[in-house]
Amino acid sequence: MRAVVQRVSSASVVVNGGAPRTIGPGIVVLLGVCTTDTTSLCAKLAEKCAGLRIFDDADGKLNLSAVDLGYSALVVSNFTLYGDTKKGKRPSFTAAAKPPLSVNCYNEFVAQMQKQGLNQVQTGAFGADMQITLVNDGPVTLMLDTEEWGAAH
Repeated sequence: MRAVVQRVSSASVVVNGGAPRTIGPGIVVLLGVCTTDTTSLCAKLAEKCAGLRIFDDADGKLNLSAVDLGYSALVVSNFTLYGDTKKGKRPSFTAAAKPPLSVNCYNEFVAQMQKQGLNQVQTGAFGADMQITLVNDGPVTLMLDTEEWGAAH
């Protein structure tokens, strides 16, 4: 799985033209699932995302997490994180998992995020038309890739 984590002062997602799902300060997580992923990776990835020390402490050092501060998370599925642009100008998405694997991993990741002690966890909707608005604070943006964890997951 790949997760792009952004530190935000606020964010929202509108799903299929509905009411905005909004958070205040916290993190936005864009989650992509690969064809070789399993739901067993979700707990560790959620703990890592929620626990990333990407917020300033009293000394201005990145030393606090969204959990430490009681902040929120917005989680949105994003298969394009597995877009392959090596050939031509049209990305290939063959490495992106398809349902039911992708849906199961997304749902399990959200469930694990809800166990991390965040103030709230808002979500997009898998496979829906979504518009995301966010204020990237810093900016601070990190990419986590479970493939880099190797056999240690």
